[in-house]
Amino acid sequence: MLPEVLKHLEALVSFDTRNPPRQIGTGGIFDYLRNQLEGFRIEVVDHGDGAVSMLAVRGNPRRLFNVHLDTVPSSQHWSADPHLLRVTDERAIGLGACDIKGAAAGLLAAAAVSSGDAAFLFSTDEEANDPRCIAGFLATQHGFNEVIVAEPTLCEAVLAHRGISSVLLKFRGVAGHASGANAMQASALHQTMRWGGKALDYVESQSHQRFGGLTGLRFNIGRVEGGIKANMIAPSAELRFGFRPLPSMSIDGLHETFGTLIEAGAIERYEETFRGPSLPAGDVATAEQRRLEARDLADALDLPIGNAVDFWTEASLFSAAGLTAIVYGPGDIAQAHTADEWVSLEQLERYARSVARIMGGNA
Repeated sequence: MLPEVLKHLEALVSFDTRNPPRQIGTGGIFDYLRNQLEGFRIEVVDHGDGAVSMLAVRGNPRRLFNVHLDTVPSSQHWSADPHLLRVTDERAIGLGACDIKGAAAGLLAAAAVSSGDAAFLFSTDEEANDPRCIAGFLATQHGFNEVIVAEPTLCEAVLAHRGISSVLLKFRGVAGHASGANAMQASALHQTMRWGGKALDYVESQSHQRFGGLTGLRFNIGRVEGGIKANMIAPSAELRFGFRPLPSMSIDGLHETFGTLIEAGAIERYEETFRGPSLPAGDVATAEQRRLEARDLADALDLPIGNAVDFWTEASLFSAAGLTAIVYGPGDIAQAHTADEWVSLEQLERYARSVARIMGGNA
């Protein structure tokens, strides 16, 4: 199957689906997909701002394969054209080859050698932190109860991963001369640094927490800016941070903690800018039950089960909507979002054969 997978991957990589700038329409890569999926019922929906989804269905399946077609932007560090697939003895190199057009190519190849019920949902907004495609699909009467979401997992079924939340935090101060006795308390930047120290201490205190092989709370202060110059008290400051909780942790509870680490009045604005639930979604008891259901699904499909992962996927959105969700795809997450991104040929072939088998094909 590998030659067919590589033929499709070469075509898919050639389409520019970088996100940003979110300039993705209903033609191009979707025209190619349509032409490869003979016998499938096709529905393409434009959700705006480069978010396009395509649902392809054959027969009457209850299990859905999901894969996103958008990629991160390329960088000047690529050694060749990122949209021209290069194949060596062991690797396929190209923008999106690992994350995760390799899976899309595998699905196309598997569809051609199988005749069973099958359903594919392709989307183009996963890299935008703006999941319109999945939200739009889940709002329909879709009829599916299981989903296999493609991300690079070394062809192992992942049953659990962290959630994610990003926050914009603004602090208020009182402008004045830095020689003033009130400078220590009046500076918005000083308040920001005090908050940061307390936040780091709190995160370290959670290092003993565990769920499904994951440990502790992941946290990052990504940007701090504010103030004017060294001899002026900063009247305002802005901080952007993110955290990745375990499935057993409450995102709302963590926001309450982070929002009250400093005295009242110091914070001018606390705004969550993005949220993605953990996998499995739900409270502690519900999450564990859904993890067991996902394990049963992986066992029934004869897929090897891997460890829980720290990165976030849209599988959690399906889980939150009540579907049994697993993450399964070719490639190593360590290669995603890198210059000269690559996926091994062995992984591509293993993935294509496994999904062909699941769809009742002769791989």
